Amino acid sequence: MTDPATGPLCGEHPGHPGWREYVVGEERHFNRAMFGDTLVRLDSEARARVRIFPREMHTNLYGSVHGGVVLAFIDIAIFAGTTILHGRDLSGAVTLQLDNQFIGVSDPAQPLDALLEVVRETGKLIFCRGSVVQEDNVIAAFSAILRKVMPR
Repeated sequence: MTDPATGPLCGEHPGHPGWREYVVGEERHFNRAMFGDTLVRLDSEARARVRIFPREMHTNLYGSVHGGVVLAFIDIAIFAGTTILHGRDLSGAVTLQLDNQFIGVSDPAQPLDALLEVVRETGKLIFCRGSVVQEDNVIAAFSAILRKVMPR
């Protein structure tokens, strides 16, 4: 479960040096049940990289990663990436808009990475964009708007 003291970003993943774990909810909740380990790191001051490891259950009839899995990964990646870029827990925000263009086919035997940057932040909204890649292969391009949820 997410630690209220540290938020969803945990320490360095023991099996993946240089990567931190992004843990939201319990193992039975969607993020962890669907993807298992979600890793995140800063590529630069302005760009985050979020990684998952596809499994057989993520494939479609053609043996590539299902488009719905890619979209679910993007939705998780915008929260994980924005959280590490801002250094604060944004897991309570909500997705207002998510636009995506599928560009390529993904191999379930390779990690999927989402590269994310925050374009602008206002008092209530965060605008971000990015791409999903496997090495040099671009799988998808996306943009999203998050709404920060204010405490009542």
